Amino acid sequence: MKDRTEDDKQTDNLVEQEADQIAVEEATPLAPRLIYEVVRRDAREELERPFHSLIWSAMAAGGLISFSLVAEAIFRTHLPDVPGRYLIENLGYAFGFLLVIMGKMQLFTENTITTVMPLMSDPCRRYYQRAAALWGIVLTGNVIGALAAALFFTYTAALPADVHAATLAISEHAASFDADVAFARAIPAGILIAAIVWMLPQAEGAGFLLVLSFTWLIAAGDFTHIIVGSVEMWMLLLADALSPSEAAFRFFLPVLAGNIVGGTAIFSLLAWGQVREEVRRQQDHGD
Repeated sequence: MKDRTEDDKQTDNLVEQEADQIAVEEATPLAPRLIYEVVRRDAREELERPFHSLIWSAMAAGGLISFSLVAEAIFRTHLPDVPGRYLIENLGYAFGFLLVIMGKMQLFTENTITTVMPLMSDPCRRYYQRAAALWGIVLTGNVIGALAAALFFTYTAALPADVHAATLAISEHAASFDADVAFARAIPAGILIAAIVWMLPQAEGAGFLLVLSFTWLIAAGDFTHIIVGSVEMWMLLLADALSPSEAAFRFFLPVLAGNIVGGTAIFSLLAWGQVREEVRRQQDHGD
């Protein structure tokens, strides 16, 4: 009986140690290298997806992101004109992003970080070609989806007249910047969307709040985002409130370039810089 009791104590100690180890692991934040690995694996899966799947997902994202504009317009229409209304109405900007990001749809500004991660650790012509093709497909699909949403809201009675007027007012402001200002304001938006992608693996159950807070900051900071901006651009073009040349050269191209600079040239390179030596050390040891 004594031996059995000692065995039981040893077993209890082992179980307790294992339980403690699990508790520590669950309480410990993911190391940057592990976050990088999650993003890299997701990116490689995206790069291997069939193109027809990407285009449908991208068009859905471009259409659903329009609810950022619509929700913001609803808040603007119905909130009283009091100090601080601007900060509250910009919560509406998060709705479209929540639909798209939590729904795992293809949003171009997310791809500015995810598609470059495999290239940084394993650069090769095949991945460059796949990344370029994915960027082109997702951007095209997003813009087509944005056009479909703008056509729907312009030529149907889906929106009340006052809300539709608010969408145009918001869109006019977004497209009012000079090209250099639109470019500069697109850089923080690119950084913030890339940061969401980087932080989501660690967020666990807080993903909703992460997307909500960061996209609210994009709107509250008056930064510019190429896909929500595409909905705004199409709304103005359909209302004859913006010329095609202004849409292309004063808005679309500068904002696109700014989002890419923010998401890829700044955030992705900084994220890669903090894990580069660890990743290469792991590759050298064949882990």
